[in-house]
Amino acid sequence: MSSGLRRFPAYLRDIQEEIEGHARGYGLDFFPILYEVLDYKTMNEVAAYGGFPTRYPHWRFGMDYEQLSKSYEWGLSKIYEMVINTNPAYAYLLEGNSTVDQKIVMAHVAGHVDFFKNNYFFSKTNRKMIDGMANHAALVRRHMARHGQDAVEEFIDTCLSLENLIDPMSPFIVRKREAKDADDAGEGDDVPRLRAKQYMDKYINPPEYLEAQKKRRDDEKRRARRRFPEEPQRDVLAFLVQHAPLDDWQRDLLEIIRAEAYYFAPQAMTKIMNEGWASYWHSTILTEKALTSAEIIDYADACSGVLATSPGQLNPYKLGIELFRNIEDRWNKGRFGKEWEDCDSMDAKRDWDRRLGLGRRKIFEVRKLYNDITFIDEFFTLEFAVEQKFYAFGFSERSGNWEIMSREFKKVKETMLRQLTNRGQPFIHVEDGNFENRSELLLRHQHEGVDLDMGQARDTLRNLYKVWSRPVSLLTRIEGKGKILRCDDTTITEKSAEYV
Repeated sequence: MSSGLRRFPAYLRDIQEEIEGHARGYGLDFFPILYEVLDYKTMNEVAAYGGFPTRYPHWRFGMDYEQLSKSYEWGLSKIYEMVINTNPAYAYLLEGNSTVDQKIVMAHVAGHVDFFKNNYFFSKTNRKMIDGMANHAALVRRHMARHGQDAVEEFIDTCLSLENLIDPMSPFIVRKREAKDADDAGEGDDVPRLRAKQYMDKYINPPEYLEAQKKRRDDEKRRARRRFPEEPQRDVLAFLVQHAPLDDWQRDLLEIIRAEAYYFAPQAMTKIMNEGWASYWHSTILTEKALTSAEIIDYADACSGVLATSPGQLNPYKLGIELFRNIEDRWNKGRFGKEWEDCDSMDAKRDWDRRLGLGRRKIFEVRKLYNDITFIDEFFTLEFAVEQKFYAFGFSERSGNWEIMSREFKKVKETMLRQLTNRGQPFIHVEDGNFENRSELLLRHQHEGVDLDMGQARDTLRNLYKVWSRPVSLLTRIEGKGKILRCDDTTITEKSAEYV
């Protein structure tokens, strides 16, 4: 990376102290924030690395850099801010930005870092990931020196194509009870018995019946132990790390891709909330505290571009900030609860104001406990959709354009939730690591009403074959019928199967 760092000027330090003082006064609680000023070239390099100063060597980072550089040079886009979820948090300012732009960025970053620190879905992330990324880079370079750049890059390509096959909720779930010593020293060996007086026990609980029940239970336990895995496993990458016949260097690379996928997963799960929260606070801090009268027009001009909505696209900044403002207004006026829901009078609802003043407290609660799915599901109401003119968009093959497909609230909300569920990715589980007793891998697609993209499914099976080194099958439903896709090297076959 080029040496594009600039010494942090004193006037920016003064602005930072002022902005962060206002932010704390509003109740924001964030990690220490360390800023660096970058020229546009270095900013694009850091952006290509996902905000980190260094990453493992791979061609995709160079491709991302070229795309960002050309987009900036042609005036199509400009990076205003980047911030990393670490403790302390690192953020970047673009050299040459106006004072107003720098104020916007600093207030926005304070909102982001408050969200990183306090939102539940970021609570399990690695707060020292800058060191983690550097360690990953050093390890990949060592493997490249030993096994060759082409071999390592090719395997990284394969791993990256599978990086969405994780379970973002697994850090928060205890899936298996800890094994108990010797089955609790014999506890639980007895099968359930019916209560009976002692002289009636042999009639109510015949010994031969109890013995048959115990034998059946033991057989079930043995079958469960033979199952591999015992229960369907959603974290496909973890299963491959543990059980795929990989060389040590390949296992290292797969673990790196998995660790980084989990680090970035909460950001995908909270994109609308995170950007909405940061936008809400930069708007509040600047318009109420930090801007001079001479800076208002420049601020409005900058924000109008960020919050603009393009046809056929969802702007997370716009949706997020408007939902937070709507929640604050509703809880200030008492527009929630059973009495509000049961009111059928539009006139009464229009004038409804209980003057509760609970809005600010409510949005801090939402910031702490929700992700995008629960946020939209609970707070994207009919009144909000009408007020914000939300429609369901889709691509029309007839006209070749994005068009409004529906104005019906239920369909609009369902479309949004479907796009957000599992980050828009299908649910895939490991069903059997010894399919048909041939050491083959069987995956199951949890069908949620939308068929798989068959082109992507076939590419994924080919890359899974490279990792598993044995045939890989996928059970799914296509046009309402159960199907099994089987990949044997480069050959993919399809046959009917029962899908329960």
